[in-house]
Amino acid sequence: MSSPVPASDARRIFIDKQSPKAYHALVQTSEAVRTVAAEAGLDRTLVELVNLRVSQINGCAYCLHVHTRAALRAGETTQRLGVLAAWRDTELFSPEERASLALAEATTHPADAGAQDAAYAAARQVLTDDQISAVIWVALTINAFNRVSIMSRHPVRP
Repeated sequence: MSSPVPASDARRIFIDKQSPKAYHALVQTSEAVRTVAAEAGLDRTLVELVNLRVSQINGCAYCLHVHTRAALRAGETTQRLGVLAAWRDTELFSPEERASLALAEATTHPADAGAQDAAYAAARQVLTDDQISAVIWVALTINAFNRVSIMSRHPVRP
């Protein structure tokens, strides 16, 4: 009798390669969201902070790898990237960034209505309606990409 294959050794399908039409639609959505964010006046570093924070929460190594590099290219500092998981405990982030990070976290954990209400209230103080919408779309999109990469077990290569 053969032993079962451990879950960590199970062959994964790269769903982006297996279903390219669906993945292409997600990429097109991401491109539209990037445009919406820019038109709303969101700095590229803020968008990358949202991408990274959501990817931290979801534990997506591949997206953390990709978006850390993108954040550094956009001018983000290693200090801020290093403390991003504890952003509430620092004074390194602007009120707009803090509101955006809270909104991204609330989008990633939609069952926490109290966190959603608090995040929305904070966002209303410092972000426009267009910016709030754009931050939520950025968070929604990276959540989808996180799941593609996690379920496909996309590797992070040196």
